[in-house]
Amino acid sequence: MGQKGFWDEQERVSKLKNKKPVLTCLSESIPWEAFRPLLDKGYSQERKSNAGRKRIDPLILFKMLVLQQLFNLSDEEVEFQVNDRRSFEEFVGLGVMNDIPDATTVAFFRERLRKANVIEELFEMFESYLRDQGLEARGGQIIDATLVPVPKQRNRREENKEIKANRLPDGWNESPKRLQQKDLDARWVKKNDINHYGYKNSICIDAEHGFIRRFVVTPANIHDSQMLPMLLDPDNQDDYIWADSAILTSVLKIYLA
Repeated sequence: MGQKGFWDEQERVSKLKNKKPVLTCLSESIPWEAFRPLLDKGYSQERKSNAGRKRIDPLILFKMLVLQQLFNLSDEEVEFQVNDRRSFEEFVGLGVMNDIPDATTVAFFRERLRKANVIEELFEMFESYLRDQGLEARGGQIIDATLVPVPKQRNRREENKEIKANRLPDGWNESPKRLQQKDLDARWVKKNDINHYGYKNSICIDAEHGFIRRFVVTPANIHDSQMLPMLLDPDNQDDYIWADSAILTSVLKIYLA
């Protein structure tokens, strides 16, 4: 076998795009710059200074969030997949010589958007562009939930009791730097006799196109069925729903009420 040249690599990339055209279609048909004003709101409270490391383009990080929602990936998984898959790398706008944002950077970026109250508006915008491309929700809905682990907190028993009661432990508000390192929302849950600490990402997938149309992030101890009213997509053209038995029981209760 002879040594491969530049044109061999170009042909390989072309074949990959033809086999998995969805990301290429999204890259070319969605006006990504239209998201920038909302994305910049996540940095509105940032101190203006030229010192320190240059920030990553928020559009790159937003595209990583889009990949997460399209393919139901955790922060660690989306970091790995953008490093590992050429199609993901090109979709977010990076090349082989660029550093890929790590999972922690993605998590901090999502938190910025959440605190700026723009994350839902961003994905509603993204959904509207999907509809403009003729990618309406159809074929039924797949409801699923994934546990998202986070680092365990090292708190005293009394502090954990206050956190579970949705109260801030005494003295924590006097140390803002310490408070920034504390997760007040994550919770424990037991699944298959194994304890998990973190959050639960509940999603509604459009069965026809495979896109995640709706998602809700909750503490891990919230039961899947409680998220159902927020996950069901009224615009889906098909009545079929695929889910586990606990969620389907809740569906029946809703329709029989």
